[in-house]
Amino acid sequence: MTRRHFLRDVGLTGGLVGSAATIPWLPAWAQPVSAGIVAPLPTVSGPDIALRVAHRMMMIDGKPSHAIGINGTTPAPLIRLRQGQTARLSVTNDLDEDTSIHWHGLLVPFQMDGVPGISFPGIAARSTFTYEFPVIQAGTYWYHSHSGLQEQMGHYGPIVIDPAGVDPIASDREHVVVLSDHSPMHPHRIFQKLKQQGGYFNYQKQTLAGLVSGKDQPLGDRLMWGGMRMDPTDVSDVTGSTYTYLVNGHGPGDNWTALFQPRERVRLRIVNASAMTTFNVRIPGLKLTIVQADGLNVRPVAVDEFQIAVAETYDVIVEPDARAYSLVAEAWDRSGMARATLAPSAGMVAPLPALRKRPLATIKDMGMGGMSGMGHDMPAASAACPPEHAAMGHCKPAASSGDMAGMQHDMPGIDHGGAGMTHDGKAMSHSMRDFANAPELPKTPTVQTVSPMPTDRTGEPPQGLADIGQEAGYKVLVYRDLVALDRNPDLRAPSRQMRIHLTGNMERYMWAFDGVKLNEVTAPIPFRQGERVRVTLVNDTMMAHPIHLHGHFFELVTGHRDHAPRKHTINVAPGGTATFDLTADAVGDWAFHCHMLYHMHAGMMQVVTVRPAGETGAEA
Repeated sequence: MTRRHFLRDVGLTGGLVGSAATIPWLPAWAQPVSAGIVAPLPTVSGPDIALRVAHRMMMIDGKPSHAIGINGTTPAPLIRLRQGQTARLSVTNDLDEDTSIHWHGLLVPFQMDGVPGISFPGIAARSTFTYEFPVIQAGTYWYHSHSGLQEQMGHYGPIVIDPAGVDPIASDREHVVVLSDHSPMHPHRIFQKLKQQGGYFNYQKQTLAGLVSGKDQPLGDRLMWGGMRMDPTDVSDVTGSTYTYLVNGHGPGDNWTALFQPRERVRLRIVNASAMTTFNVRIPGLKLTIVQADGLNVRPVAVDEFQIAVAETYDVIVEPDARAYSLVAEAWDRSGMARATLAPSAGMVAPLPALRKRPLATIKDMGMGGMSGMGHDMPAASAACPPEHAAMGHCKPAASSGDMAGMQHDMPGIDHGGAGMTHDGKAMSHSMRDFANAPELPKTPTVQTVSPMPTDRTGEPPQGLADIGQEAGYKVLVYRDLVALDRNPDLRAPSRQMRIHLTGNMERYMWAFDGVKLNEVTAPIPFRQGERVRVTLVNDTMMAHPIHLHGHFFELVTGHRDHAPRKHTINVAPGGTATFDLTADAVGDWAFHCHMLYHMHAGMMQVVTVRPAGETGAEA
């Protein structure tokens, strides 16, 4: 870019600041912004609601892009209901293929849950289906297609259910903030590229220039990770290289703006309706008080930043002064951001922070978090590649490795190619594919790795926020901060326990529960009506998975007993575990899946069946 070209482009756009025109060499998140789009989402309400699904063109940062919308908008209209009413929603499908709508987080009869092949046949092209169900809850939720990859194309929208009585969350005004990701590339093309090369969209790999300048991993660590065929920068499957990150359907340059009066209590209902992107949300200069998670009220907790996984919702209260603020939703791999503005009047713009350094995977992300409790907390690359992965055929032991020698010296008595000692004194292999650590798993290509020492990570800052969370006075939300505002409805102890492994093969882009893809499942996961079960999810992969159970809420086992937070979606950290208690109180067949759209599409989904208590064959 020459000085002449720079001056020419600045002259054409009328200057860099305050212009709505784009600058070709800047990424989308850094483009000059418009004067601001002050437009709340279109809203539909009442006992009878008509929704029409159709193709449309949407404008993102001044560029047209093909999408699927509802009632002519993307995101779909805000559906506003009231607790206690009966909702009747007639959905007309103007597409040339089947579609569906799942009411994410809503407790509805399973026939109304909207998952083709599980709870209903789907909505055929050029036909209408009417959903009807009682609204028995309040809070912030959302809805989306469960057909193919339509969700990626814009088939999603928010739901707000007002409580029947007085809302315990006091606010002067509210705004709904729908976060999402959009690509001009067709979603089936995206999936094809992921199947061909798992890291296709990762443009933030480590480089020789970075090594020379002292960035990221040192040489020895890089060689070991390379020998394992593992990439510590592989945090997100689909990135800002193809995605534009949206707020209410608007790109960063559109500058969607939420208005307020100074010192008002402003409630932000934040929904992550993206297909593949976890966001780190902050408003520089403002504390965020979390008051609701997944639609249910929690005791207020003040934070500076929180991570919202795919399909989660969080309600926050802010009390802004008489100036503009940037609402920043940074993609978890730091390849881009969604942004909006909070301001007392339209046209105001706040400073936009630069993207932060992208995270690198660590030893805990390999499922070796238990080693930190034994005094062996090390950088990820110290994970003893050669002996651990010789069994996988990925590398050969290299006794000459200086890092390995140092590691063996620092860790006497631990054989990283064989058995170490767990906290209770039992032998455990540190191999990354030793099925002795999970003998229930099938030895198939779908199980590329088995976490040797997975640990509960719900008390840790999410991936990429650990260092930020250590800054003085800066608070990052962790799951254990969440405490239910109301006492849990079921305080019984679980009558049984089960473990479910989250498995995958990144090189072949296969994802599954317990090593079995959806098209290989022969029977559903059975529950008896009313039974209480403790479920532990074990993440055997190096990628976080937001796991969603339809038709139910569950209580996270995080030490809060009768005020455990109740959620419908839990993001399980890479190499970690998460435990919840479930009351199987909704009879029927329910989807259970990872909410990373392409992970679900690749097989990480099963069916949960809750049978009436007295029915023959209902025993688990």
